Amino acid sequence: MLSRIAESLFWIGRYVERADDTARLLDVHVQILLEDPWAEEDLACRSLLSVMDRPDPPADLDVGREHVLDVLGYDRFSPSSIAGALVAARENARRAREIVSTELWECLNTSWNQLPSQMRPARPHDYFTWVRERAAIVTGIVESTTSRDDTWHFMVLGRSIERADMTARLLTTRALAGSAGPSWATLLRSCGAHEAFLRTYRGNTSDERAAGFLLLDRLFPRSIVYSLNQAEASLSALEPVADRTTIDDARRHIGLVRTNLEYRPLLEIVDALPREMELVQRACSAASDAIRARYFPSGAELTWVGEAL
Repeated sequence: MLSRIAESLFWIGRYVERADDTARLLDVHVQILLEDPWAEEDLACRSLLSVMDRPDPPADLDVGREHVLDVLGYDRFSPSSIAGALVAARENARRAREIVSTELWECLNTSWNQLPSQMRPARPHDYFTWVRERAAIVTGIVESTTSRDDTWHFMVLGRSIERADMTARLLTTRALAGSAGPSWATLLRSCGAHEAFLRTYRGNTSDERAAGFLLLDRLFPRSIVYSLNQAEASLSALEPVADRTTIDDARRHIGLVRTNLEYRPLLEIVDALPREMELVQRACSAASDAIRARYFPSGAELTWVGEAL
């Protein structure tokens, strides 16, 4: 497979997942700001922008949910916003058109055409729901129509790394906001995990168990450990280890952070959650850099399309 094709497939997986997870994160926080009249909106919005690695607005600027929605929701020119990620996913699909299936191309192209124009949607929640539905359709097409060859593994690899990174960011917002932030039940719902969590623990819930479910559950596909395991499996399939004494850099970064989470007491992780989630984000970034150096070292023709958060 040509390196430019592999790169586009990898970033299709990442950008679609980024749009989906950003929509989930914004939906939670916008709803909290609407429901809580005592919430410190400026502080909450600045914290959210910081967690998403967006530049800190000037101190004299009153930062509210409209600013956050513009920056993280509707900006078509930033690949770290929902609209920008969908634009970038469609552009990468166009570059890999000879490999991408017609169904997947039509789905991404339709999503691009249906993006809001200069006018903001009247109800952000409806926009976030639409984004999640479009991302689910993309995932369904990939899972049901793609052979489990390199094409599938590059898309799943991108999706898994992005999902681990974004789930870490979601948990960081909960840790930083404290009692003013979303509850663990709200976070579970935003990840589509609430019912699976209740079935797993027979309704015997606690904050510690909820945190552990999103961090460490080996069966739920949106947990950090599951996503990291999926990324490792795709890396192994793309390049099985021939030399038993060495391992490639990407798997090393992912494996180290995964075992750091799996083999430590849960309370120890939860007590230092922001720092631990920063380690996950750094590992995902380092693994992405290693994948880029190994599989597509020539670099993308469109630099911003391959830009990480």
